[in-house]
Amino acid sequence: MKTELLARLAPYGQQHLVAFWERLDSAARRSLARQIREIDFELIARLYRHKDDRSDIGELADRAGPPPAFQLEAAENRFSPEQARDCGARAATDGHLGVILVAGGQGSRLGFEHPKGMFPIGPVSGRSLFQVHVEKIIAAGRRYGVRIPLYLMTSPATHDETVEFFTRHDRFGLAEDDLKIFCQGTMPAVDAATGKVLLDQPGHIAVGPDGHGGMLAALAGSGALEEIEQRGIRHLFYLQVDNSLVDICAVEFVGYHLLSESELSTQVVTKREPLEKLGNVVEVDGKLMTIEYSDLPDDVARRRNADGSLVLWAGSIAVHVMDMVFLRRMAGRNDILPFHIAQKKVGYVDPSGRRIEPEAPNAIKFERFIFDLMPSAANAIVVEVDPAEAFAPLKNAPGAEQDTPEWVKAQMAAQHRRWLRRAGVEVADDVPVDICPLWALDADEVAEKIEPGTRVTEPRYFC
Repeated sequence: MKTELLARLAPYGQQHLVAFWERLDSAARRSLARQIREIDFELIARLYRHKDDRSDIGELADRAGPPPAFQLEAAENRFSPEQARDCGARAATDGHLGVILVAGGQGSRLGFEHPKGMFPIGPVSGRSLFQVHVEKIIAAGRRYGVRIPLYLMTSPATHDETVEFFTRHDRFGLAEDDLKIFCQGTMPAVDAATGKVLLDQPGHIAVGPDGHGGMLAALAGSGALEEIEQRGIRHLFYLQVDNSLVDICAVEFVGYHLLSESELSTQVVTKREPLEKLGNVVEVDGKLMTIEYSDLPDDVARRRNADGSLVLWAGSIAVHVMDMVFLRRMAGRNDILPFHIAQKKVGYVDPSGRRIEPEAPNAIKFERFIFDLMPSAANAIVVEVDPAEAFAPLKNAPGAEQDTPEWVKAQMAAQHRRWLRRAGVEVADDVPVDICPLWALDADEVAEKIEPGTRVTEPRYFC
């Protein structure tokens, strides 16, 4: 077996992967052999050779302009919010919507060594991100008289614990056949200086998730793509697990998508400052695309219009609606999503077998991003949303300026206070409130459930 593996590895200079073969027992040898056989070493070599080829990004960024968009309060929008809501509601009522939730990340940066979706984020209730999202899906299904299925993508690092968490909590009320949990693929980490694939143990290759763009291959490989089509789902509402304020299956957004005959639609917010760490949705040569904040030259990011507003104003919040015919077509194109390069700190074993924990980035990881589908989508559109109502990502540990657990909880409570006040409820700014979607999905439902003039003077969970 070792001879066969060496023959596979030698053309790419990766023979070190079997350097500890004699130390491994038979089970470990079989496992390592399987890992090696699953790697496309030709692809890894090509990606490493071209790791510095980024000149095209600068050239594209220089030609980038603002995207045509459905903007908040814009009189020139092609369709009115009412038209969009009516159209989206019909699609929901007809059972044409499904949800895909990307949840491969861990909460390590938060000091939470579990899947990030398990993080307790409810301002009063302590509900997890997973529970918040699932309750919105169930509530939307009840509103439109349908069952909306959830397709949840994990990573190897989060899969087993996520499955156990949902099982322990009885899927938070989702029917068993309305939840499919599937795992994304991986890519090996390579030494930044040499391009050699790293071992994180003598018998185990260092790998990382292949990015949220791995969703396409994972959907197809898990059988989820066929199941979605069999259920008559025509459009997938896509979100990432860390954003607690997403209006899941928002019919206005879905309606703009349908009325525009778009194959892929994306939500954006107006950037607060030029270098904000959001992907920049732009138009280049008549096509929409997203340029990562780390790839956008500062001088381009700082360009302003005569009125002082940013030229490249549209920051992606990673919320999309995707047409299933489009996704099926793209799933058959292995070359459609490029790999992006990320410099990371990756633990590895040195030639003696000693484990090394680097203090600085030492490795390259390769990831694909789902937003790179945008240039291939017909009639792709951008829809602006109010971040106060749609965007509160949990990313940073306590002590940061924003995107911390405390900040996210404050944004959730502020939204729910606004809903209560619209219903005539008195509630002070310093009183935490927390509304379960199964009690009220939005401000209109709050008004149906509570008496005007009600006073809320202490923390309260409406459930």
